[in-house]
Amino acid sequence: MTNFPARMAPSKARGKFRRGLVTPTAGWSDGFTQANLIAVPADYAEEVLEFCALNAQACPVIDVIQPGEVTSALAAGSDIRTDIPAYRVWQNGELTGETDDVTLDWRDDLVGILIGCSFTFEAALVKEGIPLRHVEMGRNVPMYRTTIECTPAGRIHGPMVVSMRPMPPELVATAARITGEVPQVHGAPVHVGSPDKIGILDINRPDYGDAVEIRPGEVPVFWACGVTPQSAVMASKPEFAISHAPGHMFITDVLESSYRTHAPS
Repeated sequence: MTNFPARMAPSKARGKFRRGLVTPTAGWSDGFTQANLIAVPADYAEEVLEFCALNAQACPVIDVIQPGEVTSALAAGSDIRTDIPAYRVWQNGELTGETDDVTLDWRDDLVGILIGCSFTFEAALVKEGIPLRHVEMGRNVPMYRTTIECTPAGRIHGPMVVSMRPMPPELVATAARITGEVPQVHGAPVHVGSPDKIGILDINRPDYGDAVEIRPGEVPVFWACGVTPQSAVMASKPEFAISHAPGHMFITDVLESSYRTHAPS
């Protein structure tokens, strides 16, 4: 991957996705906040928002788009139905389609919930010399369903999903410090090493995204992931939902630094 996408303004990136470009967004628009999408009928929205509040590390809400609206306050001129590279459509907990435009699927009663994404802090990791193997390999980040059960809220329940980035063990503390300062995009890791302890039986077979190389001496580091609401959709089976496709995010106009509690050293 060239560094051109990293320098691209979020509005230009969204324009490319609106015109049909489908690609994972890791490495795009460095320094700007990326977001996951889960959109549910208003009848479910209160419970989904409560689920997010109770499981804030996996589901840190950064914007709510009310019924009848399609523009996020975090991205001027945006259209949440077209400005994500790929979407998933769900009915009764079953994935019924994946598309680059959900204009025809969108319903007037949908509440769009944007959840901070860990792609946001990746540029800060790179500045500290921490590898991003999925970017190096031109792949989507690997993501896994775990045996970590989220706190339920009404009808909404399900296990946590995590993303994984391998690195030398001496860099783990630095990665935890950098990411811990941005809780709105998942914060510090939830687990390091021993994937089996969180229910991952084969790290080379992610549930979402792509497998990446883990080099000798490296350890896998796991962050809570905004695909968790999709895991909850599969478990809870609301009658309808729309989400982003894992790794294909909504790029906002908001700087990562606006969510950071301290400037990275």
